[in-house]
Amino acid sequence: METLYRLSNIRKSYGQRTVLAINELVLRPGTLYTLTGANGSGKSTLLSILAFLSPPASGELFFGGAPVRWNNAALLPLRRAVTLLHQSPYLFNGSVFSNVAYGLKLRAIRGDEQHRRVEEALMMVGLAGFEHRRARELSGGEAQRVAMARALALGPRVLLLDEPFANVDRDTSALLEELVVSLPGRGTTVIMTTHDPEHPDRLGGELIHLVAGELAGPLPAAA
Repeated sequence: METLYRLSNIRKSYGQRTVLAINELVLRPGTLYTLTGANGSGKSTLLSILAFLSPPASGELFFGGAPVRWNNAALLPLRRAVTLLHQSPYLFNGSVFSNVAYGLKLRAIRGDEQHRRVEEALMMVGLAGFEHRRARELSGGEAQRVAMARALALGPRVLLLDEPFANVDRDTSALLEELVVSLPGRGTTVIMTTHDPEHPDRLGGELIHLVAGELAGPLPAAA
């Protein structure tokens, strides 16, 4: 079975405190994973490692079957394959279009292709026609959807979501949930943390449960 990520003997510490200790974990492409655990269980630390933003203190991370080398030259193409969307994303001054197009500009994607991607991403989050709206004048739910569109416009191979439904209204939550569930069918692996301890599996997919930085719950260590 094809493997996207493999974590082997991963350890991460802050000072004398070990915050993550995963002996073996395999994540497959085109799958929705829900990452659960109490505050301080290591969820954000794991997302940071999977986004190639923070190296583990020890152990080895594999992506697409190859070991990850934690140097800038090797990390750049990996980081372009993965997008991390924080719980409270930042929007820049200016239009909705300029916000969604920001990452595309950094990757020198311009002209018709840029416009196509922005319009398609806004349509996916239910904001078609919002291109010329001022980003700072949006509601909280609309701003979250713009941030999601900015992530989707990049066409990431992996989308990491840090409690994406925590600070939005019910309608926005329902729309984003439907979108997230559809993404694996489009080829995007989704790994998201949740603030819903009672029904963490309601979106389907597979569960990854952390307790004090260690794997627990139903997900097997290897597939």
